[in-house]
Amino acid sequence: MTVLVATALIAGAGVYIVLTRRDIVVILMGVELMLAAANIWLVASGAASGHEGASIGSVGLVILVVAAAEVACALAVLLALFRRSGRSTTDALEEVRG
Repeated sequence: MTVLVATALIAGAGVYIVLTRRDIVVILMGVELMLAAANIWLVASGAASGHEGASIGSVGLVILVVAAAEVACALAVLLALFRRSGRSTTDALEEVRG
């Protein structure tokens, strides 16, 4: 039960960051918090249900790999945006429309 509350708090912090911040790097950190909360919840619920670790751990590993790929792609887009406009805020995204 405490893991559920902890993951809800972590996910809530991630949602708050994504909805209130304007800097793209900080928004990415909020998205990573939400993915980490989902990963913790998945592993904890799998352990609580009595399943052995191999299947739950492999799904957790897949989530980590997807999160790493998401960060790599997002940082590449952010770098291109910064080189084009000189800013890394969401306001700079309006200049990229084409």
